Amino acid sequence: MQRKLIIALLFCSLVMFSCTKLDQKFEGELTSSQVSSSGNTNTGALLTGIYNNLQPIFQDQAGVYALWEMTTDELIGPTRGPDWDDNGVWRVLHAQKYDGENQRIIDAFKNLNGIDFGATDLLRYSPTNQQKAEARFLRALADFMLLDGWGQVNYRDPGESVLTPSRVRKDADALNFIMTELAAIIPDLPDAPKYTANKNAARVLLMKCYLNKGVWASTATRVAPTFAAADMNQVIALADQVINSGLSSFTANYFDNFAPNNGTIGSENIFTEENKGGVQAGNIRSRWHSTMHYNQNPGGWNGFATLSDFYGKFEAADKRRGVNYPTPASPANPGNRNTVGFFLGQQYNLSNDQPLKDRTGAPLAFTAAVKNIEVGNNLEVTGIRVYKYPIDFVNDGGGNVDNDYVYFRLADVLLMKAEAILRGGTGTAAGPYGSTPLALVNYIRTLPSRGATLLATVTLDNLLDERGRELYMESWRRQDLVRFGKYLTPFQEKNYTSDNKYVLFPIPNRFLAVNPNLTQNPGY
Repeated sequence: MQRKLIIALLFCSLVMFSCTKLDQKFEGELTSSQVSSSGNTNTGALLTGIYNNLQPIFQDQAGVYALWEMTTDELIGPTRGPDWDDNGVWRVLHAQKYDGENQRIIDAFKNLNGIDFGATDLLRYSPTNQQKAEARFLRALADFMLLDGWGQVNYRDPGESVLTPSRVRKDADALNFIMTELAAIIPDLPDAPKYTANKNAARVLLMKCYLNKGVWASTATRVAPTFAAADMNQVIALADQVINSGLSSFTANYFDNFAPNNGTIGSENIFTEENKGGVQAGNIRSRWHSTMHYNQNPGGWNGFATLSDFYGKFEAADKRRGVNYPTPASPANPGNRNTVGFFLGQQYNLSNDQPLKDRTGAPLAFTAAVKNIEVGNNLEVTGIRVYKYPIDFVNDGGGNVDNDYVYFRLADVLLMKAEAILRGGTGTAAGPYGSTPLALVNYIRTLPSRGATLLATVTLDNLLDERGRELYMESWRRQDLVRFGKYLTPFQEKNYTSDNKYVLFPIPNRFLAVNPNLTQNPGY
């Protein structure tokens, strides 16, 4: 029965956004009689289905990761001769030349709206107070991403027919709904576990809402945001609540937060998506496979790279740039080569430390230089490679790796607090971290797990850089650049200022065709 309920939920999420005519018999496919009278066991299965539906959206290289990273200075997906062209879908993201037919944009918009629908639909089956709060949190998370990316959020009431077009909230109206929901559900959420919607997860998401409130007020404010001191003080107050809860602490190794056993040792993590090694997982393994070369271990897909300008923001001794991080069943690594982080220059066989070669027989030495379209003899090795999740060698071959996906971390909380103070909020002391932006940032930088040097001052510009160093490849870069007014400006392999319209993604054309309540974003 539980399996049928999850499948039914998946089906409902899909048919809501189908571009074909719906048959009347599909309405109410999931009925109250299919849920147990207690509302616990089967409603729990529905809730599990929603959590599982988040996995491909956030973990796969083609989901949120592509849209929130490849459109920025952190990530590029070069066309390498005949490889990785995919009709230019990756190139236009980095070039900020996307339109309503981009498949990455279509899929993300559809799937995030599917989470909203599934979570809303669950509410009509008499869930417990905690189940209801968890579903509302997951809906708020999906709506938050939709508002960030598209400025518009589809919505329905629980049980509302899928045969009529969904209504749409926009800009400040959508944000107010999300914020009201988050504030309301905190009392009914648990403190733990971190892979479940919890109190601190809701507080962090609410922090992000207040921090971006002046950005998302309207389409115009996305290119000229303002920040109210009262909103910044809310960010600070919520940060202090997270800190004072005592539920998160910094790890001995930065990469513990992303390791195969990060569910146990990732003490900085506040909210994660659980992956069960060898059993069930999202495609988090794509984070290393999408960037590693075919001849590395495990063999990669030789696609994505970071940009040398971004790599240059790190000090050489900053451990966040990369370390040797052994995991169970990993090769012996007699040369003590880095196994996670950024990879530049000659690469080695981790079993015997012999230099690797590419498929042409040339040295497998990754270059700092990279182009959006690669055509030279060295096209296999261009670009600095990067992955943040240490490889789960035990489960990689079977696909279901054990690394839990990380949404929110303690370091992000401290950096948001520092930013809120810089933007006019009043500094407060909570925990051992200090009450000024400089103290908060330097606390993180000088942790043994980071090993960076003290900054003399903290400005908005170098705080943005620090957010990049700390949170790289965690799918926050696009949002950060928009908030700091840097998203449209030139960066490596995009040497022009983009049109203002690209600060929002276009509403996919196929959804405009079936829902008159959606309107295309300006300029598209």
